[in-house]
Amino acid sequence: MAELYGRNLTRRQIAERAGTLSQFAGVRLMTLGDGVERGIRMLEFRTGSGLRFTLLVDRAMDIADCEHNGRAIGWHSASGFRHPALHDYEGEAGLGFMRSFSGLLVTCGLDHTLGPQVVAADTYDYPGRSSVRHSLHGRVSFIPARLTGYGESWDGDRCVLWAEGIVQQAAVFGENLHLVRRVEADLGGDEIRISDRVVNNGFSRTPHMFFYHINVGHPVLDKGARYLAPIDHVVWAAHGETYQAQGVGYRTVPAPATSFREQVWQHELKASPRGECPVAIVNDRIGLGFEVTTRKDELPCLYQWQNFHAGSYVMGIEPSTHNVLGDIAARERGEMIWLDHGDSRSYRATFRVLDGSAAIAAAEKRIAGIARQPEDDFPTPSGRFPILGGRS
Repeated sequence: MAELYGRNLTRRQIAERAGTLSQFAGVRLMTLGDGVERGIRMLEFRTGSGLRFTLLVDRAMDIADCEHNGRAIGWHSASGFRHPALHDYEGEAGLGFMRSFSGLLVTCGLDHTLGPQVVAADTYDYPGRSSVRHSLHGRVSFIPARLTGYGESWDGDRCVLWAEGIVQQAAVFGENLHLVRRVEADLGGDEIRISDRVVNNGFSRTPHMFFYHINVGHPVLDKGARYLAPIDHVVWAAHGETYQAQGVGYRTVPAPATSFREQVWQHELKASPRGECPVAIVNDRIGLGFEVTTRKDELPCLYQWQNFHAGSYVMGIEPSTHNVLGDIAARERGEMIWLDHGDSRSYRATFRVLDGSAAIAAAEKRIAGIARQPEDDFPTPSGRFPILGGRS
């Protein structure tokens, strides 16, 4: 049964109370019509619990808006949800990503993540090409999906809201990678489930890198909000030489500042007995948090991104297939994932709204039960990047 408005209701009881489920919840396809967003297809999910989120069909089915009972969770940048036709992947020396970067979920990959790099074109079957120039975080997030279905599915008295699509990243003489994505949410529920499968449909051995750039904004993110994760140790800090200069560590969020410089960590997480790694950002003052759970065997690395600059106030939870060292290092360390024809990799993520102090306390207890994170705001990075196996 679905819990709606404080009652557990059967499918019949829900049907008795309205001519259509859309009065309470559902999935609706619409098209944005103005500014840089004009022409983007968007799916709106409403679960009936107060959870509302939108998928950008024409931007890899990533999540744009996310809110709960009118309180925002997902981050919106000043760039807006720019139509992919306006996106210049190779612009600004590979940093054109910044002109289109916005939303709760931005998927990174499929054959490259992290900073701009030039790599050998060994996998390209074209004699006139000796190298490939990759831009920040790869191409996939700005490719329109082919929408294969969406709607509401009943199994007895349980209803699942869902959408599916295929994002194809391909080039003549180059890669032909498909991202097959399914997004689900339960009627009456407070969580979003993402199931992704990346398949090599080409006939060349192709590199694969992947991570979820999950961006949480105000009001979850505010002065005093806390970062919770089962951290064994901190591996790396991008700002190591000025680690304490801004007076902002990894655990507690400050107010926005006009002079803030972004901070990035890589954490080594312990997994639960089920192989899961939950990470959360919680705001005790307003009783609202957001938890992300992924699997250690699928996404073994985790980055934490902090950008507390005024006007761009955001924290990123970023589970990844690779260390933060990048594309070339992954090849040199033997950690690049290589996909032959028909090979695939699967990834699962659950996003959960923590509504109220009890839900926050339960999440904190669950995470601490896996591993107690360092109490020092500025733990010394170990420099011990994990050796990543199972790459081919």
